[in-house]
Amino acid sequence: MRLWHEKLISKLPRQQLLGQHRECCALRGKGWGRPHQTVNYVFLHSPYKLFQYHQLVMAEMTKRGYQHEVKWDQPNYRGQQLAAYAELTPVPLTRPIFPEHDDAYLDECLRNLAAKGIELN
Repeated sequence: MRLWHEKLISKLPRQQLLGQHRECCALRGKGWGRPHQTVNYVFLHSPYKLFQYHQLVMAEMTKRGYQHEVKWDQPNYRGQQLAAYAELTPVPLTRPIFPEHDDAYLDECLRNLAAKGIELN
């Protein structure tokens, strides 16, 4: 499980973009708070930050003509198996959304994609 650096979202191949959507859905749902080495930093922030990131992914999907369940457009939604957050306080949008997504993380993501045979400009 990995959240790609947000600068890469618009450049991701179809498989990685749709996989990113699935990972965001999983993290927003039952995966919230479940330890996983590559995404533990997400849990240091409000779940609203993950929603903001997921919005970027869904916007790119829409731009490419892919559809998603519109319920995910709601910040409180957590999937079919969990009740929505009763109250989720919005937080300011920052760039990057997650401060951990710095230049070093961008390089790490590019190396990871290259190891999969995916070269992005």
